[in-house]
Order: sequence, then C-alpha cells, then structure tokens
Amino acid sequence: MATPKIVQQIQAELITPANFSTYGQVIFASKDGKSFDSEDAQLIIDKGIPRFYIMRLQKRGRKFHTITRHIQCTQCLGALEGKDWLIAVCPSNNHINEPELAKIKAFQIPGNCFIKLNVGTWHAGPYFNHDVVDFYNLELSDTNVTDHFTHNFLNSHQIEFEII
Repeated sequence: MATPKIVQQIQAELITPANFSTYGQVIFASKDGKSFDSEDAQLIIDKGIPRFYIMRLQKRGRKFHTITRHIQCTQCLGALEGKDWLIAVCPSNNHINEPELAKIKAFQIPGNCFIKLNVGTWHAGPYFNHDVVDFYNLELSDTNVTDHFTHNFLNSHQIEFEII
C-alpha cells in the first residue's frame, strides 16, 4: 500500500532585499546612469554562453513537490506586465543532493522587480494565480541540460508543498 502524501503549507513573505539575501538579490529600478554597485545583480554567467529569453508559463498554481538548483551560474527571473508571482527557495548546502526541509521559504514577488538567485540556491517556481505570465530568464544556454539538479520530495518524504 502506498504511503499517503502530506501537503505542507508554506506562508509566503513579501520579498525584500534583506529577507531574500540568503538566496540571492532583489533588484528594483534604478536611475539611468547610476554607477554599478552592490544593488545591481552580481552575476556569475562566465561558464558558458549566457541565455536571456522570455518563457511563457500557464496556470502554475501554488503547489510543488520538486525543487531545483544550478551550481554553475546565477539565474535571474522577472515577470513581465507587472504581474506578481511566488517562488520557494532553500539555501545552497555545499552541493549535497537534498535541500534541508526546515530551511524552505516562500516569497511573494511584486511585478516591479526581479530576482537573482545565488549559485546553488534551490528553487521551485515561478508560481502564480494568473492564467498566463511571461517571465524573462537569464541563465546559461545549457543550464537546463547540464546544470539542472532536481530533488523530488514525493519520492524522499511523501511531501507536497503549497504556498499560501
């Protein structure tokens, strides 16, 4: 008989540069001509060909049971058209193949900023309530082929998460 899955709810926090700093950066608009500084995305995309593209996602909801990380590059994500969205994250853990359950957090991201994920940050999403959201995505051209490590919580812990 199969073990029943548990649905664990995670309360999303409104993202700020301070509460997201363990996982990456939050980037807001800045004045044109401003010099590069620590408020700009600190990118690591030197291990391949950068890829900047728009991905269209449909009806993603708020539930997940897999979480992914990239250990070769940072990744930037932002929604077009000012739409808000959600992401779940867990800090990098020195290339151990499983994220720490107790450290998973969820964030609500307004449509006026984007995020940069640190190298190795586990992430699930983007998630949203809209029918369709277009996201810009900056990573390496082969990130989803050669640098895509996924953990499945249904297989390891019989857990599915729901961001509330």
